[in-house]
Amino acid sequence: MESIQAIKQRFEIIGNDPKLNRAIEKAIQVAPTDISVLVTGESGVGKESIPKIIHALSHRKHGKYIAVNCGAIPEGTIDSELFGHEKGAFTGAIGTREGYFEVADGGTIFLDEVGELPLTTQVRLLRVLENGEFIKVGSSKVQKTDIRIIAATNVKMVEAIEKGKFREDLYYRLSTVEILLPPLRERGDDIHLLFRKFAADFAHKYKMPPIRLDEQAALYLIRFRWDGNIRQLRNVAEQISVLETERLITLAVLQGYLPTHRNQLPSVVAGKKADSEFSNEREILYKVLFDMKNDLNDLKKLTLELMKNDSAVKVQETNKNLIQRIYGQHEEPQPNSNPYNSEQSVQVLPIEKHHVEEDFADDEDEDQHYLLAETVEEEETLRLDEKEIELIKKALERNHGKRKSAADELGISERTLYRKIKQYDL
Repeated sequence: MESIQAIKQRFEIIGNDPKLNRAIEKAIQVAPTDISVLVTGESGVGKESIPKIIHALSHRKHGKYIAVNCGAIPEGTIDSELFGHEKGAFTGAIGTREGYFEVADGGTIFLDEVGELPLTTQVRLLRVLENGEFIKVGSSKVQKTDIRIIAATNVKMVEAIEKGKFREDLYYRLSTVEILLPPLRERGDDIHLLFRKFAADFAHKYKMPPIRLDEQAALYLIRFRWDGNIRQLRNVAEQISVLETERLITLAVLQGYLPTHRNQLPSVVAGKKADSEFSNEREILYKVLFDMKNDLNDLKKLTLELMKNDSAVKVQETNKNLIQRIYGQHEEPQPNSNPYNSEQSVQVLPIEKHHVEEDFADDEDEDQHYLLAETVEEEETLRLDEKEIELIKKALERNHGKRKSAADELGISERTLYRKIKQYDL
């Protein structure tokens, strides 16, 4: 059995991070078996290296090794790509075609981005894993295949299963052994080692001296949050190698090649804060909606109290802020006093002197305005609609039948007044 260091040299893997070493160690241990392996990790961490290691150290190393990017194949043709099809199976099938599972018989197939497979294809794949059988598209003949499947994904499989996007039984068949590759930001000094390796490769490729980082730039490189992982680091190294004439790279130059849309204090704590940002926004939104609902319920109760009492309304301590916000204050606030002081009382005046309109909807939804006023010298047993009729009649009489002026006096829109006139047949 080869050592971890020998495997790193053979497959050009750079780094000494313990998590990376553990992933390679697990790959070496499972390689002689036919166990299905699921490689997990963020996009760009180098998941494609693990299947190559497993295949090279297995008894199938002389067989074919095929890597398939499941996310790059259209849903309508992926069954044909994987399992093959018969002539005439669908429009354009002018001949019989062998699929990857037939071509790689006796070898290894690497299904990258397996989490993107359609559910119908997942059923076919499960059958291959369970008993090594598959059926071509458009055929009824069951075929056998002796193949080892290694899958990889950057999707959180547990969440995909809960959402019904991935079969739970297939997940457990694929992940007999699960190998997790750590993100680049968790690999510490490996980041600078990789950058120097890429700089040397591009210097050789483009026939120019390799770039170097000064002390501040190297520190910043290590602390940066590499969301694109190794792929992003490699692209940055290539850009700097080609575009910069000065071979010693300073912090200012390096920052010019890194994205600025994120907070550039890239630490694990900052990442956790970013991950929870949307959750916090949802919590705030829910709280606002619940507060609005409670305010509306309180307003309904207070409206009923106002219709039953002709005198000034005495409100409890917990309701004073709401009433003051809706109806305003009858008395002028004292100098240097808080206009929302809970010790001040709130009065509701008769409609001839004071009108209030509170809009709880958008401008296009004016029908939801509430006409709240205290009527004068009326019996307590009158219904709300009767009081509205009386108020509308008085307003129309005082304004000589002009609806716009009457609506302004009542504190409602002209459209709402017109609807009320039709409703009560005035």
